[in-house]
Amino acid sequence: MSFRAELLPRAAARQARVVLAEGEDPQVRAAAARLAGEGIALPIVLGGDGVVVARDARLPRVAQLLRERRPDRVRDGVDALDQAADPLRFAAGLLAIGEADGVVAGATHSNVDVLRAALWAFGAAPGIERASSAFYVPLSDGRVLTLTDCAVVPDPTPAQLAGIALAAARDRVRVVGDQPRVAFLSYATRDSAQGPSVDRVREAAERFRALAPGVPAEGPLQGDAALDAAAANAKAQGSAVAGRANVLVFPDLDAGNIAFRLLRAVAGLPCLGPLHQGLARPMTGLSRGAGPDDIVEMAALVALQGGPSTF
Repeated sequence: MSFRAELLPRAAARQARVVLAEGEDPQVRAAAARLAGEGIALPIVLGGDGVVVARDARLPRVAQLLRERRPDRVRDGVDALDQAADPLRFAAGLLAIGEADGVVAGATHSNVDVLRAALWAFGAAPGIERASSAFYVPLSDGRVLTLTDCAVVPDPTPAQLAGIALAAARDRVRVVGDQPRVAFLSYATRDSAQGPSVDRVREAAERFRALAPGVPAEGPLQGDAALDAAAANAKAQGSAVAGRANVLVFPDLDAGNIAFRLLRAVAGLPCLGPLHQGLARPMTGLSRGAGPDDIVEMAALVALQGGPSTF
């Protein structure tokens, strides 16, 4: 069975409580109905016909959490309650206090707003400098590629790039369930060219290996050397990653965003995401114009993202 066919049944096995923060949106309500009806997750819908945040008994707990985490942004107790009543912040707060297992939002909010709420309520995961994103791309031959970062960090430093790779590799274990093999992509393979951007990618790969020594990783690698066995044999003999990479780390946001859009537009490949990664709890946004089926798949990804990791 393919990754995409297995996605919903695997998520259903977790029975995760997933908050849908924009219940006033008809697409979100349709997705919630499917999640509940097919037993994929236990949706908690805010707004619409769902939870009325201003009357929810958990609001004071969320307000206290936000006040403790960012006292500089909260004037007093009344302001804390007002801040916590925002659906995105309340959703993130429910996740932070253990009343939910994941959050999906972005139907009526920007991904920037979603990330801000997450960072306020619970912040980044250990060892991660900046939150980022990934797309999961199933191929016709059964392989699944993780593409990162394609939506959040414009010009990552080597340390940030290593953190992006670490977050993607951790989630790969949860979401796909196989061994991550991480390729740091560049216009060069190994020592075939020199330049500041190549040096940045090389340093990022070195930093990543220090963070996750048990995960095969190499960089810099060109795209064909990362994915194609013949190119790998010609350019990077003896590599544990070249020709078999499944996590592709792009050097900057331009490269990542262009790549996934070309794959989707020209090759017609499904690109599931962007899934926010590197957060202490699973909370993600949605692509613009996401329909009910897209929201259901994102909820399934978030449910799996909340599972245990091996590093």
